[in-house]
Amino acid sequence: MVTVNESECVGCGACVDACPEGAITCDDIAVIDASKCIDCGSCIDECPSSAISE
Repeated sequence: MVTVNESECVGCGACVDACPEGAITCDDIAVIDASKCIDCGSCIDECPSSAISE
């Protein structure tokens, strides 16, 4: 399961654009909808602050 380390997230939204399933929203901190996430890792690769991991 992909998770967001809230203390590391800078709220840039790169993960939102990278997610092919539209499973991520981001206002101040990225939030992943586990029911939509397919664990593809696209958000992990795009996160500039390494706040997203498996």
